[in-house]
Amino acid sequence: MPTHHHLDVSTHGKGTYEITGEIQTIITKSGFSEGLVNIFVQHTSCSLCLMENADPSARQDLHAYFDRLVPENERYFVHTAEGPDDMPSHIRAVLTRSSETIPVANGRLLLGTWQGVFLFEHRRAPHDRRVVITLLGT
Repeated sequence: MPTHHHLDVSTHGKGTYEITGEIQTIITKSGFSEGLVNIFVQHTSCSLCLMENADPSARQDLHAYFDRLVPENERYFVHTAEGPDDMPSHIRAVLTRSSETIPVANGRLLLGTWQGVFLFEHRRAPHDRRVVITLLGT
């Protein structure tokens, strides 16, 4: 029987926010041992990603790349009601992922040595984000 948990993440604007520890805490407190964890973000202007968590310069390069890939203030954007980062944030979310599924064994996330789970905030302003954690297994 799957179980659902919520994780609220407060951001300080554009960037990546590691949530690996919080997810592991939910797994540990639930007594979950074997199966899969699905992580899903309930928003259209942020996303999730698995990214290196050892060297912050890797995330710095990711941020710079997305700023070049989907710049703000493009003249052809129509959906700008919430500012110049509105449509670019939606495009960035579409280019990335709204969910990740990770195996769990012996109550631990089976991530690689340098992997972490990150909420990828695409808006410049601070936001409160809701992440749904679903545990499937035993």
